[in-house]
Amino acid sequence: MAKKSEGAMKNVAVSRYGWLVFLLSMIFIAVIVCIFKIKYAEGSAWRELGRQETVKKDREIRPNRGNIYADDDRLLATSEPLYGVYIDFMSEGIAKDTLMKYVTPLSQSLAKKFPDRNAAQYKKVIMDGWQLSRKELAEIERNRKNGSNKKVKVRSRYVRIIRPDINYIDLKEIKTYPFLNQRSNRSGLFTEEKTMRMKPFGRLAGRTVGSIFKDFEAGGASGLELKYDSILKGIPGVKTRQRVQGRWIDVVLEEPVDGLDIKTTLNVDVQDLAERALYSKLAETKAESGVAIVMEVETGEIKAITNLDRISEGVYAEGNPNAFSYMSEPGSTFKTVSLMVALEDGVITPNDSVYVGNGLFEYKGRTVRDHYWRTGGRKDYMTIAEGMHISSNVVISKMILKGYENDPQKYVKHIHDLGITKKIEWDVPLKGKEGTSVIRFPDDKFNIWSKTTLPWMSFGYETQIPPIYMLMFYNGIANNGKMIKPFLTKAFMKDGKIKEEFETEVINPSLCSDKTLSEIQEILRGVVTNGTGKAVSSDLFPIAGKTGTAMIAARGGYEGYYVSFCGYFPADKPKYTCFVGIRRPVGSPSGGLMPGAVFKNIAEGIFNRNLVSTPVKASKDTVNSLIPAVKSGSLKNTELVLKKLDQSYSLLEKVDWIKAKQDSLDNKILLENNVTIKQGFVPSVIGMGARDAIYLLENAGLKVNLSGAGKVKRQSITAGSKVIKGSTISIELN
Repeated sequence: MAKKSEGAMKNVAVSRYGWLVFLLSMIFIAVIVCIFKIKYAEGSAWRELGRQETVKKDREIRPNRGNIYADDDRLLATSEPLYGVYIDFMSEGIAKDTLMKYVTPLSQSLAKKFPDRNAAQYKKVIMDGWQLSRKELAEIERNRKNGSNKKVKVRSRYVRIIRPDINYIDLKEIKTYPFLNQRSNRSGLFTEEKTMRMKPFGRLAGRTVGSIFKDFEAGGASGLELKYDSILKGIPGVKTRQRVQGRWIDVVLEEPVDGLDIKTTLNVDVQDLAERALYSKLAETKAESGVAIVMEVETGEIKAITNLDRISEGVYAEGNPNAFSYMSEPGSTFKTVSLMVALEDGVITPNDSVYVGNGLFEYKGRTVRDHYWRTGGRKDYMTIAEGMHISSNVVISKMILKGYENDPQKYVKHIHDLGITKKIEWDVPLKGKEGTSVIRFPDDKFNIWSKTTLPWMSFGYETQIPPIYMLMFYNGIANNGKMIKPFLTKAFMKDGKIKEEFETEVINPSLCSDKTLSEIQEILRGVVTNGTGKAVSSDLFPIAGKTGTAMIAARGGYEGYYVSFCGYFPADKPKYTCFVGIRRPVGSPSGGLMPGAVFKNIAEGIFNRNLVSTPVKASKDTVNSLIPAVKSGSLKNTELVLKKLDQSYSLLEKVDWIKAKQDSLDNKILLENNVTIKQGFVPSVIGMGARDAIYLLENAGLKVNLSGAGKVKRQSITAGSKVIKGSTISIELN
């Protein structure tokens, strides 16, 4: 019995063991099946879910946009990261006790650094944000307890505590302030990075350098920024966000390629001269708009190009690309083109006489008039050279009729052969006909050639030539007959090294014979010494050029005048060519007195800056009795000049900005710290030059309206007033 019982128990144990083995085998088989199912049948879905949990989708890495430089490597445009500063009052790590303890010293620190708010206002912003977060959290909790799915609009998540966007240096500083010096989960500090395009010289050459859209990624909006947007913006990189050991890290898949830098031909000093000279004359004549271009004769490099349009009474700013978009009749500056054609074809010589009578010439129902005809000053006969000197329409029209009345096609073809109608690709983006010359042929089917087109075309009507082409033609005369393309872009660079350099492009290697060229050069000098350009004449060096005055076609008639002067200097050894044009000035229009005055100011300014004369040793008494007048402004620049002049000076305190006084007793200049520069407040710029004054005021966030020249004698907003960003301050120089 005992043996049977023992055997039965053994059978039961074996049976149970068998079932256990079977169960484990089934479980093993089920696991294997699940593994295969997960790995192969559902593998792709699970892998994607894993990636979603541990890897965020590819994101773009923005490349650095290239800089734009002047010819001496000074920055005209660059990119700077700026940060919007917020506090997330919903951050779980914020401790109420800590916030209450440090809110007052934090507010005081912020008010000292960013004085557009006082400490009490900063404290209110912070406390309002904290209290709002408590209300929103309480509302969220009530909805949860009530089982409500109603969403709460959370406004305390990101509360902006500093109004302006700040740079990285300021951001590092505020992270040292009380409360904000904690880890971000405890302070709630959150920053939003933006990339802004900065212009160290403010509005200087603003239209030419151009701008970008507010949305930085949209790229260039105008000027060089738009023309070379694809060069400047670079190639974006790619990165992912991957979760590793509970932390998210960036994994770069493809490095971004930064944009290339652009080196321009623009010279900051010459550009500044041109803008100030043109602005002053536009304000004086209450003109609609104006343009000034300065070009280096031998290279074709544009050293200055300013386009000013009136935006309000007495206020002008860079607007349209006037150098290219003035698609109007050029007037008398075109007479030089007609003269070159006639001389080269042997139609006349400079000494040939033309009958002008009282300055009126009837031709097929239309009257050609000279500017002196109303005064009754009878001239009778005049040579071709004299006619150019006084800008006689009668002389030029009779000259062209003499040679081409029966074959106007020859005259127009010769003009085209000069190259002033050649289609040229410019460095700035243009629309439609902008930047092209329009001179029609007699057989033009779309613009009918009338019986009087030839004589009127001869002195600058019934054609369209923008300033840039007229500049190019006169530069060809200055450049011994070789006409070259004016250009703005000198090179593309990477890390300071030139990647692609642009060379001078020759449009016409020889405009005319040496004999014709010499005759024209002599006549253009006579315009300045004996003719309509007398106001342009300088005591420092000879100038050659031609005045222009043309009525502006509008609504089937003519409204207002377009006056211009185009020439080069020094006339005996040309270094620069300059064009100045002014549209619709108030008063009696004059190419010599209006744009000619601007030309002279620019030319003499360049001459004084660039040409160095040998100093004459003065007597001791003369030296002791003369102390140079020194403007207030930058200490660094002032010291540099005074040391070069070997002028004694005393410095009371080492500061960035000084006020200068004369001490005639000790024959010294006293440099004092009398210029208070405080962020958020209007600085005093009285006694400063235009450049320093504009720099300080624009850095303070103001727009500057400037008039006059010399030192600042008056500013419209009192020094020490709080700055209202974007407001306009007027400064008057004397």
